Amino acid sequence: MDLGIKGKRALVCASSKGLGRGCAEALAEAGVDLVMNARTAETLEETAAHIRETYGVQVTAVAADITTDEGREKVLAAAGHIDILVTNAGGPPPGQWIDWDRDDFMAAIDANMLAPIALMKALLPSMMEQGWGRVVNITSVSVKAPIPQLGLSNAARAGLTGYVAGTARQVAPHGVTINNLLPGIHATDRAVALDTGVVKAQGISMEDAQKQREATIPARRYGTPMEFGRTCAFMCSEHAGFMVGQNILLDGGATNTVM
Repeated sequence: MDLGIKGKRALVCASSKGLGRGCAEALAEAGVDLVMNARTAETLEETAAHIRETYGVQVTAVAADITTDEGREKVLAAAGHIDILVTNAGGPPPGQWIDWDRDDFMAAIDANMLAPIALMKALLPSMMEQGWGRVVNITSVSVKAPIPQLGLSNAARAGLTGYVAGTARQVAPHGVTINNLLPGIHATDRAVALDTGVVKAQGISMEDAQKQREATIPARRYGTPMEFGRTCAFMCSEHAGFMVGQNILLDGGATNTVM
């Protein structure tokens, strides 16, 4: 399927590896030029070089922490005109409700709620002016089914979800869509970290830890970054102009919910 976005320009945050890289590659596959961002310059440059060589698109790589004011200013200054925005940032650490204080919540909100909002505020006006734009926020299944030990993430991402629900309806008349993509377990470094925790806690092998987790997923496997990325690319395509303010689960059926 031709996604109808060849020649568009996308900013993809945290895109040197994992789900962000999957999104960047899928957009590049559709002919989209990229502004890629991540904190580690070496890894980012390696990924950017691979995408340039593989897909023949223009790629601007900007190493910066997108969750800070300074990082966003650096990325936006290098980005120029953007048609497509994909926001993404690692989640806050797990823990127990009694252990978190105000500083913990503010750090989570800055990274997982206010940073995406700041990027949208910076880029939506030009999208609205040209009459076309796409925003996809990578959030979490926790906004559909909160995860007890991820209370910081639950709170911050739920706040972003509420903001998007209202804002998406305001910009839609101008040809701009905003939606959220909610990942479950995918074959990324995050999954490795989670499975390593199970290995240590239960004294089992990595293979057994993965099989144990796969058994909780109706699809009986982990997702892949590329299939996640291609879902994101469709949400950024010409064909998704009627999708407004939605939260799309991509978790192999692991979240047992009707809506």
